[in-house]
Amino acid sequence: MDLVLRATVAFVFIYAVTRAIGRRELAGLEPFDLILLVVLGDLIQQGVTQSDYSVTGAVIVISTLGVLTVAVAWLSFHFRRLRPILEGEPIVLVEDGRPIERNLRRERLTVEEVQAEARLQQVPSLGQIRWAVLETNGRISVIPRGEAGGGGAGSERPVA
Repeated sequence: MDLVLRATVAFVFIYAVTRAIGRRELAGLEPFDLILLVVLGDLIQQGVTQSDYSVTGAVIVISTLGVLTVAVAWLSFHFRRLRPILEGEPIVLVEDGRPIERNLRRERLTVEEVQAEARLQQVPSLGQIRWAVLETNGRISVIPRGEAGGGGAGSERPVA
């Protein structure tokens, strides 16, 4: 039972840390970040299993983490009010070509990073963005303005 409690504490701590770090940082892992994750995993394993190096101990810990992961997904799916807490909410970064500085600062993003992501999605300039949204998975979705420049409903040209 001690291993289950330790694994639960580790799970809650890791979950809180990953939420605090921010989704954008986790979406773009650099080589150093990957090494840090491996080291972190080893440190967590030592804290959870203490001196229990048995196969049984490993199975109990892995099973506990798996059950907790499924439980969080189940809670998020069945209880809509918990979703923002468990998964976060999409955040608008750019609206009608204008960056929302408060949201960029909160997510530790620069306008240049948003522009780079827009270029990757074939939108050449910030002025051509209707919406840029930081999704809950850490990716930035870019919705360009309509070709006519209005960007409102019905402003797109019909396809012949």
